[in-house]
Amino acid sequence: MGKPDTRRLDKAIHETTRKLDAVRQREMWPLDGRERRAVLGAVATGSYRVVRGNSPGRAERKIETAWQSAETRLVAEIAALRAERQRVVTDAAKTKAAKKSSGWW
Repeated sequence: MGKPDTRRLDKAIHETTRKLDAVRQREMWPLDGRERRAVLGAVATGSYRVVRGNSPGRAERKIETAWQSAETRLVAEIAALRAERQRVVTDAAKTKAAKKSSGWW
């Protein structure tokens, strides 16, 4: 029995890590629709308030909250993928150990 097939999980972990790095650099592409709408809505609200001569404080907090929620979502997704990968590796090891111990001598 060879190594467990974790390529799919490794690829997903790598992709999600790239998304997390992009979110930390405030890039828009990894955001889902809800998060993208929240950021763009807060930007529009904040710029309207600035044009009107008011403070954009609440809009800035809303933008920061949206970025933090995206980062939290991606961190949780990476943790879940890593846990699933560990489960696959552990199951493969148990299967290999059971096959070795079930020899007829």
